[in-house]
Amino acid sequence: MTHLFDPLSAAIVLGGTIVAVFLRCGWRDTRCAAVAVSHLMLRAFDSEGVRAELAVQIQEIADDGLLRAEPHHFGDGEFDELSDVLVRHRSIQALYEEHERYRHRRAVLAGTAGRVLAEAADLAPVLGLAGTLLSLGGLSTAAEGDYARSIGTAVTTTLYGLVVANFLFAPLSTAVDRRARAEERDRQALLDWLAKAIESACSRSPVATPTPPRAAA
Repeated sequence: MTHLFDPLSAAIVLGGTIVAVFLRCGWRDTRCAAVAVSHLMLRAFDSEGVRAELAVQIQEIADDGLLRAEPHHFGDGEFDELSDVLVRHRSIQALYEEHERYRHRRAVLAGTAGRVLAEAADLAPVLGLAGTLLSLGGLSTAAEGDYARSIGTAVTTTLYGLVVANFLFAPLSTAVDRRARAEERDRQALLDWLAKAIESACSRSPVATPTPPRAAA
């Protein structure tokens, strides 16, 4: 299998695809995709850990009342902000509104990253074909001993384009979308649990229960 490893073909396909994606999508969207891919290497959203941290806030509300409760921060940007919103507005409706802003922002970022990676999956075979044509185009000026090498580069470049598209960029695009959907599902479930827990904690404290969310029209 060693004859399939061709650094020149890899450079043409990978380097060419990255440059083409950068030119087509721009620096901001390409960076967004790179960040999303890097986050795949990190631990997924820890729903149980966040629930345990939120339980501390719920207990404080039950013990001291919502008016005297302090925001409880533990490193999750959204739920830290939701804690501030709860203490500031004392409204469950405000929690859902703030959550919607965060949800929309994450959806935009995940959609952008998925689109960029899908573009890369479309462009990789094109760059593989371009490398093949370049290799075949050089046959007319190649020395007699270089014919086999040029033809081999042409074949492996096409292969690399197909492999990179279908076994790298396309799976990464799907993985980013799958991670984003799973996180949103867990965050929504936690928010619903938090809203019910706050209502229950307030009913056990001398402070009035916060305003429930308005029913959708």
